[in-house]
Amino acid sequence: MKHTIFIILIVSFGFLSCNNDDENINPSSCEFETLISSEQFIDAPSDQLTINNLVINDNCLTINFGSSGCSGDTWELKLIDSNVILESDPPQRNLRLSLKNEELCDAFITQELSFDISNLKVEGNQVVLNVSNSDDSILYEY
Repeated sequence: MKHTIFIILIVSFGFLSCNNDDENINPSSCEFETLISSEQFIDAPSDQLTINNLVINDNCLTINFGSSGCSGDTWELKLIDSNVILESDPPQRNLRLSLKNEELCDAFITQELSFDISNLKVEGNQVVLNVSNSDDSILYEY
């Protein structure tokens, strides 16, 4: 009987000490996944766009970019890794922001999207990300 009460007290204490607040849950705040595909890196749509800025925050790469269009609401975007790791110090990966844009307007629309890049980690604690349709590279440290 003493053992049963003791077990009930331990289990009850465990439930009472757990904190289920949403602030303790840390879901990815990135909007999209990064694809790793040599085929898509080559074959995915490549409509004209201008990359203005690249920023890494935790495991999210935020890309500020623009293209001509009406609203940008119909754009289809993918961040694609070439599935090749360049052996250098630090290692490098090549990426491309793919845009399919069928909007026929002359306005220039700017958007900012974030991509989860955690699947791009390599051995060590950093990798240089070369974005091919940008003149920029960015160091991803983890």
